Amino acid sequence: MSARLNNAQPYAIGLFRIVVGLLFACHGAKSLFGVFGDEPVVAAGTWPGWYAAVIELVGGTLVLLGLGTRAASFIASGAMAYAYFDVHQPSALMPIQNQGELAAAFCWAFFLLVFTGSGAFGVDRFLAKRSSGATKTSREKTDKAPVAV
Repeated sequence: MSARLNNAQPYAIGLFRIVVGLLFACHGAKSLFGVFGDEPVVAAGTWPGWYAAVIELVGGTLVLLGLGTRAASFIASGAMAYAYFDVHQPSALMPIQNQGELAAAFCWAFFLLVFTGSGAFGVDRFLAKRSSGATKTSREKTDKAPVAV
């Protein structure tokens, strides 16, 4: 059973990345464009709301696609840590008391993706396979070339 689960791990990470990225991007789209809810749009350039919304939309989209997953996840994790400690934590210590559960969950989910990478279904993995294939082809050509003595 463990072997099967280990074989499925890249696919589970890929699906996890897609869901977390989509939810994060939707959260940013809601703040920037007023879609998916009744909340007012954040005014352009306001600190920290507008910048957080841009990080959410762009970072969530990059994570969703699996493009630059580790870097985008690192920035998104930091943004959510800032959101938790600056916005939520001053009102109460525990996330359940200060409505910071979503910020804490996103922070740790993105922190996990920093270490796991994009998993399956990501553009990162596609580009890595493509570049390793090009490297392999160039190595094969040089291996077949005659050696000068």
